[in-house]
Amino acid sequence: MRVPDPLQVDEGVPAAVEEHLAAVLRRRAADAADADPDFAADIADRVAAFALGGGRRLRAEFLWWAMRGSGGGACETPAALGVAAALELVQTCALIHDDVMDGSPLRRGRPSVHVQLDARFGTGERALPCGTFGGAAAVLAGDLALAWADDAFAEAVAGLPSAPRAAGVWRVMRTEMVAGQYLDLRAQVTGDASADRAARTAVLKTALYSMGHPLALGATLAGAPEGTVRALREAGRSAGLAFQLHDDVRGAFGDPAATGKPVGEDIREGKATYLLAVAGERCAELGDRAGLGLLERITGGARTTEEDVHRALDLLVSCGARDRVARRVEELCVRGAETVARAGLARDAADRIGELFGAACGLEAGTGRAAAPAPPAPEPGRTPASAPEPPGPPAPPVPAVPPTLPALIGEVR
Repeated sequence: MRVPDPLQVDEGVPAAVEEHLAAVLRRRAADAADADPDFAADIADRVAAFALGGGRRLRAEFLWWAMRGSGGGACETPAALGVAAALELVQTCALIHDDVMDGSPLRRGRPSVHVQLDARFGTGERALPCGTFGGAAAVLAGDLALAWADDAFAEAVAGLPSAPRAAGVWRVMRTEMVAGQYLDLRAQVTGDASADRAARTAVLKTALYSMGHPLALGATLAGAPEGTVRALREAGRSAGLAFQLHDDVRGAFGDPAATGKPVGEDIREGKATYLLAVAGERCAELGDRAGLGLLERITGGARTTEEDVHRALDLLVSCGARDRVARRVEELCVRGAETVARAGLARDAADRIGELFGAACGLEAGTGRAAAPAPPAPEPGRTPASAPEPPGPPAPPVPAVPPTLPALIGEVR
């Protein structure tokens, strides 16, 4: 595989990582085809299509700029691209599994993997002890992505002096990611809707895995001192939590054409998000018993109606929860950028990481403040204050078979 010039990668990190990822997936898909052609077509090619089919490659960018800012160059480039590709495969595993656990029909504006598999075999209405065939098969698809991620990571760091330290970061990252996902599920059955618990879940499930550990991995690959690695992990913890809180708000009020998910999906699923927890605190402060009752019903396992969703969206605005969370996003993101600036990285890399923090958290460039939030969705039958936006393009039809891996690799190139 050609080793790119790090200066060229600087100009387009996502494209360089996708090219490397495509090469990794080509080898893994060949292994799957040797094992069994049906397995390759139904599962392995679908995993490859998912991994190459979207995403902003934020984790890869954080890893790259931490490596470059710590003095890494041509010698570290192959390892950095390899570990970045491994991170993208961990993300593939996490999203496929997350959609199964949440019963989400869409991901990135397209049918989720479990929905695709049920459509492929017409098994959507045939329940198994663990769900449907599509759900069970999608669990295996996520497992395969994680196995490929571990293989890619091991190949990337083999023989490096930094390999033992990097492997330690990798192990902690995987465990914390699973712990966060479990706490997310647990809150849905226990009804624990406290803000502290929601924040803890977000830190483990998203903040450290999305920003803290990728930054730590990049610095580690370049041989940075432990103090720098620790500072970057803490910076990523702060900005990563801001990223998740912004995503909660965006998921509640954002445009489905942009988010790739239905509006208010977390509310429908009764997820005990930080946004809903803050709304509960505000309702308690205001003595709003009706609001508290609505929030308790949503997060208590009861069936949530569309009217409940619209009432909850209105409540998030009227009680001030949305604005309070938006301010918290700004505070955390700024704290993360300030911590990076003191971590000892090269100035241009530190500035780039700060810009990435702001973009991920929805802050307007150069202002450090959140962009104006969207208005709440109107309740059924309510006339909106202005004409609604035209609907976005319909989701693509469910593919019977995913795009071939060579076609996807060609698109990347």
